[in-house]
Amino acid sequence: MEAGRGIFTEFGGAESFERPPHGIRRCEWKHAIGPNQAQRLRQDYLAVLIAKRECVNLRSTKRSTWRQSHLVPWSRIVGSNALRIALVVLTTLSHAGGARSVAAQSVPTSEYTVKAAFLFHFAQFVDWPDGTFREADSPLVYCTIGADPFHGALEASLIGKKMGGHGYQVRHARQISEIQGCHVLFIGEGEKKLLPTVLANLRGSPVLTVGESERFVNDGGMIGFSLEENKIRFEINLESAEKAKLKIGAKLLALAKDVIGRPRRD
Repeated sequence: MEAGRGIFTEFGGAESFERPPHGIRRCEWKHAIGPNQAQRLRQDYLAVLIAKRECVNLRSTKRSTWRQSHLVPWSRIVGSNALRIALVVLTTLSHAGGARSVAAQSVPTSEYTVKAAFLFHFAQFVDWPDGTFREADSPLVYCTIGADPFHGALEASLIGKKMGGHGYQVRHARQISEIQGCHVLFIGEGEKKLLPTVLANLRGSPVLTVGESERFVNDGGMIGFSLEENKIRFEINLESAEKAKLKIGAKLLALAKDVIGRPRRD
């Protein structure tokens, strides 16, 4: 495959994407990668794939019919095809300096629209222990605590989606006492002072904690977002996840900027 053909090649070929209607900009990455970019780009590929979808969503609110007929179903890229698509992206994605920013988009809430999409996809790579769900069709519950930075983006990212037989539910907790029953808990920058109390309250519970404060994973959180060169990256604290009996898949670990507690290779 020629470098620089474009990130959409895997999804039916770049040429199969019709020109969008007037006023809808296409997200493209056309530059070739350098010889030493593979490691960093591997960490970015999930962000770029999500950004591709969100870029279309954010710019086409007035063209919903066109969008629905052209967006690629995410079921095609989650699961067994993830590594294959990673290789495609590695051979087509631009170098880090040339790729468009994931976070710096024109819509004010785009950072949290993309983070909401990440939260959905994180759950696809996590195994919860037996007994986590009361019923076979019990929903997987996403929670925020304190002020909600997503402003509806989290709910929107989960509409019509399921994980196995589980639907999704979003709750916005105002107090720590309200986070019981959550499966994924997002702790925003404005609530970072609550982290020690939250973690103490959840100790041993199978709750995936995700945050965005600077030392989130170092302070015991499981997945921490960061902005680096205007791109959304994430770190993982594997030790914290294991204490909660959560198993984070190798594919997600491979995409993280850093992993605390990664097993050492002999």
